[in-house]
Amino acid sequence: MSDIQDVVIIGSGPAGYTAAIYLGRAGYRPLVIAGALTPGGQLVNTTTVENFPGFPDGILGPDLMDAMQRQAEQFGARLVWDDVVSVDFDDDVHTVTCDQGDVFQARTVVVTTGSTVRKLQVPGEETFAGRGVSYCATCDGFFFRNKPIVVVGGGDSACEEALFLTRFGSSVTLIHRRDEFRASKIMQERVRSNPDITLMMNTVVERVNGSDAGAESITVRNRATDEVTDVPVNGIFVAIGHTPATDFLHGALALDDDGYILVDGASTRTSVPGVFAAGDAVDRVYRQAISAAGMGCRAALDAQRYLSGD
Repeated sequence: MSDIQDVVIIGSGPAGYTAAIYLGRAGYRPLVIAGALTPGGQLVNTTTVENFPGFPDGILGPDLMDAMQRQAEQFGARLVWDDVVSVDFDDDVHTVTCDQGDVFQARTVVVTTGSTVRKLQVPGEETFAGRGVSYCATCDGFFFRNKPIVVVGGGDSACEEALFLTRFGSSVTLIHRRDEFRASKIMQERVRSNPDITLMMNTVVERVNGSDAGAESITVRNRATDEVTDVPVNGIFVAIGHTPATDFLHGALALDDDGYILVDGASTRTSVPGVFAAGDAVDRVYRQAISAAGMGCRAALDAQRYLSGD
């Protein structure tokens, strides 16, 4: 058992590192449990990030996370490369248990464990990830200007991405495995009425095909007829949902029906006093590096106010 920490931050990425920077500058020397396998969050699997302020020529996702980590450490943050497997928030002093057996106690905890994208789990998806396959239209749409694009999914996110991508692609095809969308009525109407979007219903992606140059087509199957065809495409945007990384909480915090952490209004306060949450484990709408960083800042300020008794 370690000494009682002022702050333990569970998770890294833009939210965790930003919270660490602010709390470090405030003199709290936060302990960041950054993760064993994927510290830095989803950005470590991203190529060029062009929409993070301050980098007019863009920056590689791993380089951005490395810079944030070093900045946090510069202000006193201490990093542990492990995963949290359980927490106990029942007492005023909170307990966090890691996979390798370390147990930490803290007056405040900030949860920034993010979420993971749901994947198609088809051949070629991993091969062409970052070379045609993307999980973020806002991040990567620009790279497919005047090229054929498909979006896979049937919810609001898929419809929003298809609409957004019409400003880039030479064509945009929205592929959904059912004969009806799950999206809200207004989003369905917008997609159906947009002449730049082609719908492929009752269709599933079977394979992503390409070469050293990147993705070049997808193999799809019509579920009603079993007909298999190849669709020429360079950009494949997968929008079938995210899974918040909150299983380790085991009911310690209030979550919504999809597992996202519930917070109090515009704050980062969770259902437990002294525990705060930020980033994609909370945010199901924006899911951007800059919005996660901003929420990490807010979590740090909320934690500071709690620690100072304000």
